[in-house]
Amino acid sequence: MTTNKTLKEEALHYHAKGRPGKIEVIPSKETATQRDLTLAYSPGVAEPCLAIAENPEDIYKYTAKGNLVAVISNGTAVLGLGDIGAGASKPVMEGKGLLFKIYADIDVFDLEINTKNVDEFVRTVKLLEPTFGGVNLEDISAPECFEIEERLKAEMDIPVMHDDQHGTAIISAAALLNALELVGKDIAKVKIIVNGAGASASSCTRLYVSLGASKENILMFDSKGLIHPSRTNLDGKKKEFANGNFPAEITLTEALVGADVFVGLSKGNVLTQEMIKPMEKDCIVFAMANPTPEIPYHEAIAAREDIIFATGRSDYPNQVNNVLGFPYIFRGALDVRSKVINEEMKLAAVKALAALAKKPVPDMVNMAYGKDNLVFGKEYIIPKPVDPRLLTTVAPAVAKAAMDSGVAKFPITDWDAYETQLSKRLGLDNTLTKVIINKAKQNPKRVVLADAENLAVLKAAQQVKEDGIATPILLGNVSKIKQLIQDNLLNLSDVAIIDPMLPQEEAEKARLENYGELLFAKRQRKGFNKAEAFDAIRRRNYFGSMMVEAGEAEAMIGGTTRNYPDTVRPALQVIGKQAGVKKVSGMYILMSRFGPLFLADTTVNFNPTAEEIVEIAELTAKEVEKFNIKPRIALLTYSNFGSADGEDAIKMRKAVAMLKAKHPEMIVDGEMQAHLPFDTELLKENHPFCDLVNGGANILLFPNLSASNIAYNLVKEVADIEKIGPVLLGLKKPVHVLQLGSTTREIVNMIAISVVDAQTNK
Repeated sequence: MTTNKTLKEEALHYHAKGRPGKIEVIPSKETATQRDLTLAYSPGVAEPCLAIAENPEDIYKYTAKGNLVAVISNGTAVLGLGDIGAGASKPVMEGKGLLFKIYADIDVFDLEINTKNVDEFVRTVKLLEPTFGGVNLEDISAPECFEIEERLKAEMDIPVMHDDQHGTAIISAAALLNALELVGKDIAKVKIIVNGAGASASSCTRLYVSLGASKENILMFDSKGLIHPSRTNLDGKKKEFANGNFPAEITLTEALVGADVFVGLSKGNVLTQEMIKPMEKDCIVFAMANPTPEIPYHEAIAAREDIIFATGRSDYPNQVNNVLGFPYIFRGALDVRSKVINEEMKLAAVKALAALAKKPVPDMVNMAYGKDNLVFGKEYIIPKPVDPRLLTTVAPAVAKAAMDSGVAKFPITDWDAYETQLSKRLGLDNTLTKVIINKAKQNPKRVVLADAENLAVLKAAQQVKEDGIATPILLGNVSKIKQLIQDNLLNLSDVAIIDPMLPQEEAEKARLENYGELLFAKRQRKGFNKAEAFDAIRRRNYFGSMMVEAGEAEAMIGGTTRNYPDTVRPALQVIGKQAGVKKVSGMYILMSRFGPLFLADTTVNFNPTAEEIVEIAELTAKEVEKFNIKPRIALLTYSNFGSADGEDAIKMRKAVAMLKAKHPEMIVDGEMQAHLPFDTELLKENHPFCDLVNGGANILLFPNLSASNIAYNLVKEVADIEKIGPVLLGLKKPVHVLQLGSTTREIVNMIAISVVDAQTNK
């Protein structure tokens, strides 16, 4: 587990590094010329101003209002931190804005309002209505949050939602519907125990009633006991759920006898195994206190084999996660210019989420969670947050409900076009990094880090160890590494550190001797004499490669402090190439707005032949398929399908023909210029025969190392997008080489890639 001190330092560094904070505003129009600025500001800006003055609805046409949500808080109930003040809540509000953007492409301004006065808060938000298309209230204490939301919903003409109330309600309601379906129970007849009576619990219970639950069958508890009509200390919201059908003095333990459902929105460890054993057959327990559930997952499962269990945590099945709801609910509401987020829209989100969990799960989602096939059942009653279908499922359902309930001012008429528009917003395959990390966590491997006298490497080692991605093994000078660990307060005390140059223990000396003999046996007829073999094995890249070859580790990462060939050569000499592979090659992954792009060969082969291009294509496609992504390959050069001749054009043209002949099922085409795989309309118009007209390419192959390396480095720097690589292709076992100066994040991603490679290595 991450130590509190380390987590504190990492979190503070994360928020402070580079541009402070987590979000920024960037222009969405051209600003390069004086003419651009004339149109953007004075005098051109007067025209949209006049148009809006004449027709107020044109504000959606000429400004960002229609895609802009305010995330607003006064900091009175921030996460588990309580009333920490408006300013201190800003990192959380920025984080909420980040989630809106990455999941639904919604822009956010976060606003921290320094008042606890309800009237001041409501007046401030109302005055800002012309700016925003919607308002997400966040982390406001009860009971003020109820009044604030109700008044704003009544007095504003844009959608307002307090996510703390309704987010958990929507997600848990979808899970509850599916859980009840699995056990064949009627929501109108089940006995539901709700532990917790705050904003979220009230909203959850209210939504369950909207779905058919009977108030007579619902018992809600707060810290003082059952919410009962006889109590004199109930505020208006609690009175709504007062139940006089049971004795006022009944305890939570007693109420659970014969109960069908427990919904926990309280605090950790208030539920025991003995308390859930008397529940009804096929009981449903949602222990949603975070980070510690009301009862731990393993205890609940051990107590009841028939239980359906959900928590708010990502490390157990059935995570009730608000990110499944709010981005897509606001997306749908904004896209039809809804005046509110009403009950009909929330119920539509519930039913869409419930229905999605019953559909076949995309391979990428299965891979992310280490499953062969996630199937609707006791451990899968709610979609996973990485499911790319959430945007195209929930947002349209919400939009349609807004239209059907008469609150939409801009109805959608072409639903197919709307779904296509949603799909293009984010590049729905662009969850690859999450998928790789999650996949690695399912079956962590031992990974040798050959350049451990490097702080970024050590920080990456700590992260992968604590996150359960890999078991790192550190190579380098033991004293230097331990000093770096100590100076930087890293938690690596139980990680193996090995110095091949200065083995200390007899076992280490014996292993070094054994490795020397193994290397000599491999290279004795390939230029190495015995002394050279024993000298080479003391070098970290040879030693690390031999650890992988000997089965004492499953993968190796090197290269942060050495040149590329210094890592590749030992791997080739010790581990060797896959059967049938003539040359290894390198691949980079760029997380573009089109989804992940795989570029090859970017690191090894200077001027490959057509035959070698074919092999690079095959190796790259094989690697891409490990991520459950269907390869779509474009061979790039300066020519479009024979429009020009020359050495590179002819070579790439020949390679395409060879690939099509060898792999008729493969989606591959070229030769083509680099823009064509991304402009499918232009392809359809001018080259309708191309394999890539329906979807473009995700693998780009280049005619030579110069072109590929320049393209990669230019794009990743100018576009400032996340990258992974280089991934070395064609070795028998995974060894990957980092760029000089790789960041901790890049090293973590490469370690995760190496683990996935080791998992799938045959």
